[in-house]
Amino acid sequence: MKSHVLSGLIAAAIFAVSPAMADVFPSKPIRLIVSNPPGGTVDLLPRILADKLRQQLGQPIVIENKAGAAGNLAAEAVFRAEPDGYTLLVSPPPALVINQSLYPKLAFDPQAFTPVSVMAKVPNALLVRQDFPAKNIAEFIAYAKARPKAVTYASQGNGSTSHLTAELFSTMGSISMLHVPYKGSSPALNDLLGGQVHAMFDNLGASLEHVKAGKLKVLGVGSATRVPFLPDVQAISETLTGFEAVTWFGIVAPPKTPAQVVEKLSAAVADALRDEGIRTQLGKLSATSVGSTPVEMGAFMKIEASQWGGVIRSANVKID
Repeated sequence: MKSHVLSGLIAAAIFAVSPAMADVFPSKPIRLIVSNPPGGTVDLLPRILADKLRQQLGQPIVIENKAGAAGNLAAEAVFRAEPDGYTLLVSPPPALVINQSLYPKLAFDPQAFTPVSVMAKVPNALLVRQDFPAKNIAEFIAYAKARPKAVTYASQGNGSTSHLTAELFSTMGSISMLHVPYKGSSPALNDLLGGQVHAMFDNLGASLEHVKAGKLKVLGVGSATRVPFLPDVQAISETLTGFEAVTWFGIVAPPKTPAQVVEKLSAAVADALRDEGIRTQLGKLSATSVGSTPVEMGAFMKIEASQWGGVIRSANVKID
């Protein structure tokens, strides 16, 4: 009987402290652990937001890069951190919704993270060499259908977003291409530019400069509709109904982070993303701001995990 009473008192105390904790939060610097190396879109986004978040929250924003194992190293570090809102993970899809279907065992549970906000989305796009004969998605599919396994496509690696997007495209287009995996976007793009492969799905934040320079052609974008900065480029869904594949960048907190703290962080992110100066900077990365609520991000992550898990199983994708 005494143990039940004691448990109840402890639970009541914890419940009572949570609102007070939110009132004083934050009282020290907040660390954003980025799952990728410096320089890419996922690294640049929090750096663009950092000053505005500092103003909103009244504390320094410290950004740390912890790259490796397809984002798993950073995810594990944040998963094991104190659930107090002072250590957060910034990540693209792999560690949050893809790796759980690729790796037989993870040292963290992606579904247990506390969603904070999706910062932004960047459309994936089908890029081809300048000398590739197809001028649009329908022509590309027809060309590949007539030449099974003859069309080569690069990716950032087995199980990467670019690889899975190509697998989804191949399934929906009923084509068979030859996958050439690389270790990251840069070497894959270099070989596409050099003519060693025919095509690649990549997010436009990394490759748009090559399109503008006339070095690559973009045949279609993976967003649901056409993008304002490439109005003449069709959405792939105009040919393959229902196709959608974007790279998104989210912030999550350790499991069991208090809701009041998470709401405060999410509101600060959303407010920062409404700043016109920040929107302009994101536009230069081909990114569209989102600023979702924790509930919205949680629902979105479930949809993404289901879609990419299905692609992984149907295509029998294996990690290196």
